[in-house]
Amino acid sequence: MLLEGSCQCGAVSFKVESPHPYPYQRCYCSICRKTQGGGGYAINLGALYKTLEIEGKAHIKMYHARVQNPEDQQAHISSGERHFCGECGTALWVYDAEWPDLVHPFASAIDTPLPKPPEHVHMMLEFKPDWVEVDFMPRDQKFLRYSTESIAEFHERVGPGKL
Repeated sequence: MLLEGSCQCGAVSFKVESPHPYPYQRCYCSICRKTQGGGGYAINLGALYKTLEIEGKAHIKMYHARVQNPEDQQAHISSGERHFCGECGTALWVYDAEWPDLVHPFASAIDTPLPKPPEHVHMMLEFKPDWVEVDFMPRDQKFLRYSTESIAEFHERVGPGKL
């Protein structure tokens, strides 16, 4: 599925092919919540990095998040590159060279109508602040940290006929 996205001010727009366009995975970690998720979580999609076309590259800024898990004594800097518009601050996508074939656009930056997911995965619930009310539906999965299923595995399980 071709996804078209943009920032709020219009300085940046992009297109990317996504075999995994369901906006189903809600991440409640402090990085996603603070850099993108005003409702207490962020949703990113799976897409193919080699198909990413960008207009307005000069306006893009990048951030490497500081990761501090409770069990770690020291924080480390994430290899993930969080791209955002330097004019309006819109979160656009995450790219990580550890998975060079993938890019993860934020669902909130996508202008193309997305398919409604048949269920959601709520992950990183260990880091959810108390003020965030999670709307669990009957088929939803819940994880204190990471899901046991990849974005590709989720899409394979729910079936291409539902897109």
